[in-house]
Amino acid sequence: MSVIVVGVDRSETSSRAVEFAREGAKSSGASLFVVHVIPWSPYSFSSAAENEHRHASKEAELLAAREQILDPMVELAGETGVVVTSEAHHGDPVDTIIEIAERLGASSIVIGRTGDSRVKRALFGSLPSHLVQVAPVPVTVVP
Repeated sequence: MSVIVVGVDRSETSSRAVEFAREGAKSSGASLFVVHVIPWSPYSFSSAAENEHRHASKEAELLAAREQILDPMVELAGETGVVVTSEAHHGDPVDTIIEIAERLGASSIVIGRTGDSRVKRALFGSLPSHLVQVAPVPVTVVP
């Protein structure tokens, strides 16, 4: 079975990307894999006190991402009976989405054109364009 990977954040364009991917999955018999990536770098500088609590903080961030972002998107994606799975991760969003697509043997990646993620603010919306340039599978950018 084919898999479509959908990268999401809290934005309206992510909802549209999920709806677009859902319709594509419905018509092709594919399943959806919805992913949210919390930007994080192992090269960031932290104090010793911050490092002591980092694991618990990362787990809390992942739980919040599942509850606030992924669960609503999975519900939206599954409205038509499409099989949907999801994961939240820490890391570089582009690298993580590509790693997931490769691991799953995805047929394509779908992402919203803009969003409210920290990556968008930091890189001025370059996440979709970077994915388009380096992804090993077709990338659809939904406006």
